[in-house]
Parts: sequence; C-alpha cells; structure tokens
Amino acid sequence: MLAEQIEGFARYLADERRLAARTVTTYSRDLHALAEFVRGKKLPADARKIDVMVLRGFLASLFRGNAAPTLARKISAIRAFYRYLTRRGIAKDNPAAGLRSPKVQKPLPKFLTIDDAFRVVEAPGEDRSRPDPLRARDRAMLEMLYGCGVRVSELVGITLDRVDLEAREARVMGKGSKERLVPIGGAALAALTDYLVMRPQLRSTRTTHQDPHALFLGRNGTPLTARQVQNVVRRYGALGAGRGDLHPHALRHTCATHLLDAGADLRGIQELLGHSSLSTTQRYTHVSVDRLMEVYDKAHPLAHVSSEDEDRDA
Repeated sequence: MLAEQIEGFARYLADERRLAARTVTTYSRDLHALAEFVRGKKLPADARKIDVMVLRGFLASLFRGNAAPTLARKISAIRAFYRYLTRRGIAKDNPAAGLRSPKVQKPLPKFLTIDDAFRVVEAPGEDRSRPDPLRARDRAMLEMLYGCGVRVSELVGITLDRVDLEAREARVMGKGSKERLVPIGGAALAALTDYLVMRPQLRSTRTTHQDPHALFLGRNGTPLTARQVQNVVRRYGALGAGRGDLHPHALRHTCATHLLDAGADLRGIQELLGHSSLSTTQRYTHVSVDRLMEVYDKAHPLAHVSSEDEDRDA
C-alpha cells in the first residue's frame, strides 16, 4: 500500500507538477527509505496509519549519518507527500505538519569581480589550442551565462527557434517548466552572431550529421550536455581568472551581483533570473553589503582609526 502511494505521488510530481526527473527520483528515494523503516519496525505499510512519532523515529535514525541540508530535504519530501495525500482525500490527517526542519546555514553566492568576469568570457579568444568554431561557441556560451544569467540547464535547452537576434532576446525553459524571455546584451549578441556563422562546421566527420534544433553543439554536431558546459566553464575559469573550480552557477550569481551593484531593481533581477520568490533574489543584497564593507575597510580613513585614537577622541 505505502509503495503504491509513493509511486502515485511520484507520478503527480512528474506529470502534474512537471518537476525535474532528478527531483522526482530524489523525493521517491527518500520516501522509499521511510517505507523501509516502517517495514523494519513491522508497522502497517500505509501512509494513513503513520503518525508523527513514527516520522520522528525515522528522522532520528538518520540523524548521525546525514548533514542538516540532507535531513531538511527528507523532511520536505515527507511534507510534500502528505500534502498530496490530504489534498487528494487519500489521508485525513497530516502527521508531517508536526515536523520541524533543522536550521540550514545557506552560504552566500560565490561570484567573480568585474575584471575576472571579463577575463573569463574573453579567454576563449586567447585559447589557440581549440579550433575556431569551438572557441566561438565557448565565447557565446560564457556571454550567455554571465550576460543573461541563465542556468546551465536552461542554456543547453535553448533551441535555434527560441533565439531572436533582431529582438535581442531568447526564450528559456526554467524550473518547473516555466518559460521566460531573457534579453541578450550587446556582447552576447556579437558572440552569438559570430558563433552561428561557424555553427555549421560542428558536425560528425563520419556521418556529417548535425542536430538541427539545439543552439549549442559539441564538435560532432550533437547537443551539448550540462556536464560539457561545466567543463568549458572550468577550463576558462582557470585560464581567465585562475579559478579551475569555477561553476556555471557562479557566472549566474556574478551576473545578479553586478546588476545589483550597478543599481538594477531587485524585482527586475528576479524576473531575469526566473526566481519564483523574491527572497531568493534578496540573497544578493547580502553579497553587495559584504562587498561594500570590504571596500569601506580598505578605503575609508575612519576604518583605520586605532583604539587609542578612539579613546582620545572620546
């Protein structure tokens, strides 16, 4: 019974909520672990007969081997599962309402300075070890990641028919299959134009096949994967800024931080990035305040007043 209830929930997440396959798999795995715990305790395998004490016992069994973010995710899965059951009328009570998530310290987004960001996106032009079509492609991808703030999953999902160079905009498919328009800046537009001229050269030498839809292709004409984009970003993070650990998401964070520093409206940044909640975008205000304090400590004369001076002035 419980296994069937979990499978029904997974279908709901995939078909109705249209969540990413990875999210559905993760939630299902967390809930099947709960089912295994219930079986081990010889309790009824029915979500309707599980109370809050059973749920707390399950979470307690995971406490030592899991970090706070992992436990918080498992609690989120259980809560979502019981919300689904109660809304569908499958269960009357929601024992997950009594669960409390552990506090998770969210790290502030990592980002590059403006100079380093420019060095990274311009690095393909200096990389003579790669053929021209790949260098043009890499420059265009980096400009899109930094200039448009798109996620790597959104970048690899862009098709040719979703890019309008005249209108200087692209349609991207974000989280939850939500589509949005992102503006293409001048530098990204120039890089994309150069790449599209060379794109026909990216094809298999054996079959001459080339994918007719994907905007960004590998050297054999197949659509790029997120992992391949990550490798490209690491390559030019190292070459341009000495950051071999650079991740595409850091370029997205850098885009948001630089826009905020330049005076962009927080709501506008939220729409550009496709954040469902303004609180997610507001994390960048903390980054900017930290940067402001760093500049203050380095440059403002009052930041260097010694304790003796303070005592004397008092």
